[in-house]
Amino acid sequence: MNGVSQSRRQKTLAGQAGYSLTEMMMVVGIMGVVIGIAVVQIGSSRAGLKGDGAMRVVLSQLNQARELAITQRRNMRVEFNNGTTVVIKREEVPWPPLALGPTLTTLTSVPFEGGLQFLRIAALGDTPDAFGYLTELAFPAGTTQMRFAPDGTFINQDGATFNGTVFTALPNQNLSARAVSVFGSTGRVRGFRWDGKGWKPV
Repeated sequence: MNGVSQSRRQKTLAGQAGYSLTEMMMVVGIMGVVIGIAVVQIGSSRAGLKGDGAMRVVLSQLNQARELAITQRRNMRVEFNNGTTVVIKREEVPWPPLALGPTLTTLTSVPFEGGLQFLRIAALGDTPDAFGYLTELAFPAGTTQMRFAPDGTFINQDGATFNGTVFTALPNQNLSARAVSVFGSTGRVRGFRWDGKGWKPV
């Protein structure tokens, strides 16, 4: 009887035994690896999310400027100010007609958030549209005004249509790089995202 109860007691103690030190170390090691991977992923995702925010600002402002030009039958100038802000200004009809030029009414001024700026990371190259200009505001040389005409086209100070690209990014963070192309003859815009290997249309 004594032997039976001692055997039962040993089985009970064996069932209540905890994890060994080796098992605990393995679990902690695996958790460390998983946490490390998560931190890296969160860091790269954060840059990408900030880049998407800036791209959405540029896309929405350009689309809004085009729609306003069409509906209000006025030229809408688009300005890219302070390296971080997209501004829409309406050209008012000059009065008297021989005045030196239209007065401008600011309609919207939308800044980027999260440290984004107009910036082209040269190592990433041009977008698939290949407009081929080399600055963060990649418009043809001599372009001093960017505006949407009442017919929806994108024109310069001389009334000529032109294509261009607006690049945005965080400095030294390739995964935050975004680009928005503008097609002069139609005024249509489209965005591109850098995915680490190339520019992908959004």
